[in-house]
Amino acid sequence: MLCRVGQIRRCAASLSQTLNLVAASRQKHTLPDLTYDYGALEPSINAEIMQLHHSKHHATYVNNLNVTEEKYQEALAKGDVTAQVALQPALKFNGGGHINHSIFWTNLSPNGGGEPQGELMEAIKRDFGSFQKMKERMSAATVAVQGSGWGWLGLDKESGSLRIAACANQDPLHGTTGLIPLLGIDVWEHAYYLQYKNVRPDYVKAIWNVINWENVSERLQNAKK
Repeated sequence: MLCRVGQIRRCAASLSQTLNLVAASRQKHTLPDLTYDYGALEPSINAEIMQLHHSKHHATYVNNLNVTEEKYQEALAKGDVTAQVALQPALKFNGGGHINHSIFWTNLSPNGGGEPQGELMEAIKRDFGSFQKMKERMSAATVAVQGSGWGWLGLDKESGSLRIAACANQDPLHGTTGLIPLLGIDVWEHAYYLQYKNVRPDYVKAIWNVINWENVSERLQNAKK
């Protein structure tokens, strides 16, 4: 019996050590570099906004996500379900913030604007009637977000159709609606207030001038695989 107890204790100690090693070796999330300068999107989005948005706001989501995941790993190792549940909102908020912004930066380009080409354009015409109608519908849905959130163009993989959706706060599109994100417009005030004040429609109108349609098209191709 004592031998059996000793084996259980050694097994538990070994499991605890393994969990600690997994937690220690877990790759931490990092702030992605931009492929353009902070001032490259002017006049649509000024340099001050881009610098604060990327280096401060997005960085905060990344840092808080890493801290929350460490706490979650500790709760898992202890079998503390109450702590795991309590950490879910922070995981959703900071994880969503990191996911959303990582998409957002690549959706923008100093060489953006204009209209998409190829399969993306055909899909937009099929599902919305025209590119202009899609822009109008997505702009309206984005401007109408109450408080803070995002407007999205996403792919419904089951039907193969493009859809427009809005998500509150930092709720990630795929985890919230099942749609695969192709294009996101951030309408948290930190994304535009220093330049556009409380006139959100002007910001949403201007951002179409820097949309990176090549990136959106690439996301559509990857989503269909």
